[in-house]
Amino acid sequence: MSLLKRVPTYWLYQLLGWGMVIIANAFFAYTFERLDEKYGYRLLLVALLGFSFSHLMRLVITRANILIKPIQQQILGFIFITVTFGIIIGLTESFIFKYFDLLRKSSNGKTLPTSVLIISNIFDSFVYLFIWNCIYYIYHYIQKSRRQQVDTLKLEALIKELELKTIKSHINPHFIFNALNSIRALIDENPGRARTAITELSNILRSSMQAEKLETVPFEKELNIVKDYLALEYIRFEDRLQIEYEIDEDTLDQPVPPMMLQTLVENAIKHGISKQVRGGVVKIISDFKSDHHELVVQNTGHLNGGINGDGFGLASTQNRLQLLFGEKANFTIREIYGNMVEAKVKLPVVIGV
Repeated sequence: MSLLKRVPTYWLYQLLGWGMVIIANAFFAYTFERLDEKYGYRLLLVALLGFSFSHLMRLVITRANILIKPIQQQILGFIFITVTFGIIIGLTESFIFKYFDLLRKSSNGKTLPTSVLIISNIFDSFVYLFIWNCIYYIYHYIQKSRRQQVDTLKLEALIKELELKTIKSHINPHFIFNALNSIRALIDENPGRARTAITELSNILRSSMQAEKLETVPFEKELNIVKDYLALEYIRFEDRLQIEYEIDEDTLDQPVPPMMLQTLVENAIKHGISKQVRGGVVKIISDFKSDHHELVVQNTGHLNGGINGDGFGLASTQNRLQLLFGEKANFTIREIYGNMVEAKVKLPVVIGV
């Protein structure tokens, strides 16, 4: 078995294929009583010529790059090569049969006329090579299709990876811009709180830089980033911002995309709370619903701001969920109770994390 493993697949198929030709011809010759003392020599010669010339034909196919040409040129090349080598093998067989007196003789001692012998040998050779080429072309067509499928999957994976990296590269600058605006508003009126805000921002950036290397992080880690962010925003909004948490502790170890929850909360404040004269509430809910991990961010306000504004946070959330989880996750946003907006993310539950 170890010896067979070292033999290239092509040569194994060659030996197997022409070996089957020998067995099939011998079986039919025995069945129809066409055996004579020279039949074995003729059959061995046919197999050897077929083995040798089919390999030479393969070299011609590969050197001429026929398999990578357009389909019409492949078909024409297939027909031309099969006919050409069928003629060559047929003529070679006829010459050798005549020269070495290997022809089958009838009961009266006569042999087939030379023209009939040549036509018969050419036809037989053409049939063998036609079958050989069909198998060869089909095999390479299947291999090519498989390679294309693998390449397509690799390309799709690469595109998804690039899209995720592009989305991530937008998330952090987008967050930093808004956070710096919050700090800028505090510098003149309250330098002490501004310093506190900078400390909060450094904590968030440190966490986000660590999360940048991962596609998912534990929800607990994501929640801590959000709490730092809300603490930063509370300095700016003070009593105008009310924060509520409704967290099932069993969900804390569930994987979530990094910075996703923070993006939704940021969107809630930018398009909701900041537009309310009296401010409002931001409520974060995490719970198991059916077979999903459900994350909900509710805020005071109306949908128009989140939909018609820049909308990057919402678009990035939808894109990331689709790229990471496909149909297993979804994102919806709607208006509830007339003055509240609810952003809901459903993620697949991971058991045993």
